[in-house]
Amino acid sequence: MASRFCRLVRPIATSALRTRSCQRPAVLTQLFRSESTTPNSTELSSTIRQVSPAKTQNLKEFGEYVAENLPKYVQKVEVCHGDELEIYIHPDGILPTILFLRDHHHAQFLNLSDLTAIDVPTRPYRFELVYMLLSLRYNARIKVKTYTDELTPIDSITPVLPAANWYEREVWDLYGVFFSNHPDLRRILTDYGFEGHPFRKDFPLSGYVEVRYDDEVGRCVIEPLELAQEFRKFEFSSPWEQFPKYRLSEPEAETSEPKQLDEKKGDKK
Repeated sequence: MASRFCRLVRPIATSALRTRSCQRPAVLTQLFRSESTTPNSTELSSTIRQVSPAKTQNLKEFGEYVAENLPKYVQKVEVCHGDELEIYIHPDGILPTILFLRDHHHAQFLNLSDLTAIDVPTRPYRFELVYMLLSLRYNARIKVKTYTDELTPIDSITPVLPAANWYEREVWDLYGVFFSNHPDLRRILTDYGFEGHPFRKDFPLSGYVEVRYDDEVGRCVIEPLELAQEFRKFEFSSPWEQFPKYRLSEPEAETSEPKQLDEKKGDKK
């Protein structure tokens, strides 16, 4: 009897569960839409990132603390966008500053999240290096910025933070910033024998040489770049009569033909 009762009850229970599972997403989406589209709802969060004044004040105090401990190298300290601390230092102080931020108990910036460069040719020191450090202990980020030019090398921080190995190779390859005491400063993105640095503002977009496969030699050949192109005439007038009021060339041609016909008729008369 119990087995028969279970056989009768099981289809009813499964059908009820299916209807509930099918109706649940629709109800949730309706609730979500009603909550998100109501203009008078107080639970809506703004799209602008909220900045905590307490966090901004802590960053300012920490920046001043770093400047007091490293007065020889720190040139400027500022907080950008409310929660981004930036420290501008002299190029000679890159290693002492990174060591201070790594080993100090109140900093512990042990991770290098990124290292990049900015090229501004109008400046006497055209390259600006940006070191982005992360402290997992205090859940904080900091940017250390310094500067250099095409000829002045800058100390490598790879012995201090090994994560800078590939980042410094990338900056050297693309910008031409030379890092002294780097264990393996080679190009990392461009081809072997590449001349120049692609991310400099004075480097042409098409490059200086081109690589092609030569059937006669049986290998790839590097040749000077040739931009041979036939003369082309570009006409930007649209053939479609979408806006006949704004067409300039075609209405003049249409109006000039009737005038010529009228003059010919006048000559015949």
